[in-house]
Amino acid sequence: MDAARTALLVMDVQDGIVERLGNAALLERLATATAAARGAGVKVVYVVVGFRDGYPEISSRNRAFSQLAGSSQLLDAHVHESVAPAPGEAVVTKRRVSAFAGSDLEVILRAGETQSLVLTGISTSGVVLSTLRQAADLDYDLTVLSDGCADGDHEVHRVLLQKVFPRQAAVMTVDDWSAALAGDQGARLAGG
Repeated sequence: MDAARTALLVMDVQDGIVERLGNAALLERLATATAAARGAGVKVVYVVVGFRDGYPEISSRNRAFSQLAGSSQLLDAHVHESVAPAPGEAVVTKRRVSAFAGSDLEVILRAGETQSLVLTGISTSGVVLSTLRQAADLDYDLTVLSDGCADGDHEVHRVLLQKVFPRQAAVMTVDDWSAALAGDQGARLAGG
């Protein structure tokens, strides 16, 4: 893996969403993943969902978002403090489920010559699935950190990770990915 051409996406790990679907263990694993990424020179990019006052971006035909319109959760695009961005790390605001929809994520990735994406976030059946599908169509090399994702439906989470995602991405744990990064870094330092 070329760390300089890889980005770890930490998606929808913002206060209101964490309160509903996150847990302390997930946040600890995400902190481990971001620390490993930073240590290996992998870009960390945060993606949050957010809207303007009055929700002008939300159509009444959009079932998912129109039901949430008026919720302070959709206006609070603050990354949860346990995995807060470091200075200089991009925070991208999206307007739909996929990290690419209504955001400048692709511009940031292209500018950084990113070729590989490592996906994490809340929820597995929402932002992770939608972003994986779009990123695959954009020809990114993909990895999903299985325990760096969470979903309100444990069976959907399991099916996506075991049956759907492996068709388009490598699926591994945070610990395995972090160890692989450390191994790559050690090999580079040794001249291998």
